[in-house]
Amino acid sequence: MHFLATPPLGLVLSHSAKTVARAMEEAMAQAGGSIPAWQILLTLKTQPVANQRELAAAVGIQDATLTHHLNAMENDGLLARRRDPANRRVHLVELTKDGEALFHTLRKVAVAFDQRLRTGLDEAETATLVKLLGKLRTNVMEPQDTDESPAR
Repeated sequence: MHFLATPPLGLVLSHSAKTVARAMEEAMAQAGGSIPAWQILLTLKTQPVANQRELAAAVGIQDATLTHHLNAMENDGLLARRRDPANRRVHLVELTKDGEALFHTLRKVAVAFDQRLRTGLDEAETATLVKLLGKLRTNVMEPQDTDESPAR
C-alpha cells in the first residue's frame, strides 16, 4: 500500500477551512448572528447592490439559498424587501435599524476573529498566505475561454 509523504493540500485545506468556519460560526452565533447573515449584512452595507440577484452574486451563494437566509433575516426584523417600482419582479433589499445594529455587533466579532486568526503571523506571512490561497483558488477554477484553453 502506498502512502503519501505529506498529506494532500486539498485535505489539509479542507480540514483547516472546516475548523476555522466552525470557530467563526460559533463566535457569530454567540453575538446573535451567523456567517451567512454577516456576509449579507456586510454586502448590503458596503457594496452597491440593488436587488436579490445582485446580492446573491456579491455574496457568492445561490438565489434559492439567499432567499432562505433573507426570509429568516426579514422575519427577525434585520432587513426589508420591497418590489422595485420599475420592475415588479425584482425585490430590493435594505437594512433596518436592527440590521444596522447587528451589522455593527458582528463587525466587532469579525475583527476580533480576524485578529485571532492572525495570532503568530507577521505581515509578510499573512501576505504570503493570502497570495498562496489565491493561487490555490486559481488552480481549481474552471479554465476560461482563452487561447490557452483546450479545444472542446
